[in-house]
Amino acid sequence: MATPVLRCEVTYAGSTQIVETKPVSDPYAVESVDIGGRFLFKAVMVGAKLPNAKLIDYIKLYVYFQGRHYDVPIHQATYLPPFSYSDSPTPLTPLNSLYAGEVERELQYHCTLQGAKP
Repeated sequence: MATPVLRCEVTYAGSTQIVETKPVSDPYAVESVDIGGRFLFKAVMVGAKLPNAKLIDYIKLYVYFQGRHYDVPIHQATYLPPFSYSDSPTPLTPLNSLYAGEVERELQYHCTLQGAKP
């Protein structure tokens, strides 16, 4: 079985970025990804790599709006086991639409999970 991969497609201002992550033991070490200079997207998959299994403890997704003086959290989602096992990508989230800022800028994302242990 392959190591689980969380793959998120994040779209802002007509441009789509792919954010991929694998299991980590330290969620604080995961870097946020800049999305068009307006948003930050952070995908965290915490889990253990055992000799015969790849286990996911939880998945958390964060979105921040980049303000002039500080970043504002606008979204946080938590996903807990059990996760569906599949060698092909399995939808984890719906298509999420988030709006922030003075002119209500829109960010959309959806994520799939591949290779999760049930």
